[in-house]
Amino acid sequence: MQTEVQNFIVRPACEADIPTMLQLADEGRQTMRANGNMRQWSPSYPNTEVFRRDIERQGSFLVIEPQTQRAVATFAFLASPEPTYAVIEGGAWIDDTLPYYVIHRIAAKHGSKGIFDTIMNFALERCTNLRMDTHRDNLIMRHLLEKYNFSYCGIIHVANGDERLAYQLLTGEANTGK
Repeated sequence: MQTEVQNFIVRPACEADIPTMLQLADEGRQTMRANGNMRQWSPSYPNTEVFRRDIERQGSFLVIEPQTQRAVATFAFLASPEPTYAVIEGGAWIDDTLPYYVIHRIAAKHGSKGIFDTIMNFALERCTNLRMDTHRDNLIMRHLLEKYNFSYCGIIHVANGDERLAYQLLTGEANTGK
């Protein structure tokens, strides 16, 4: 089922979309490198198996440009728990009791505009408790997280042991404790 969000269509990804998702990941990696983020996303990550796992969990999405019907971005939107978020150092989650969603693996076609806004609108229509993490050198993502009023919560470690800056956003009822 696809959803219209701003000037884009967001739809679930399927197995046939994996080559497109890999291409978008390559473009995302190039954008990171061009902006000084040299260590996040090795040439082998994200890979087919990672995208396949997200699809199996029904948490993999494409952002489609309506005029061309082409994918301009991909992202994972997954329900909790996120295993790498079980331990946080140098801080704490704002709320560690409520269910949450996590956004991972945002990758966009070079030069695309409005992708993060579209993803955030999609996510915030579906949840009130959102977590994300990013590499310390990913200044673009850190800026976007601040723009959306995410709170920095501490450091988590991904499966390979690398550290990531962890953020949480509570909105609506989750933020008021109702």
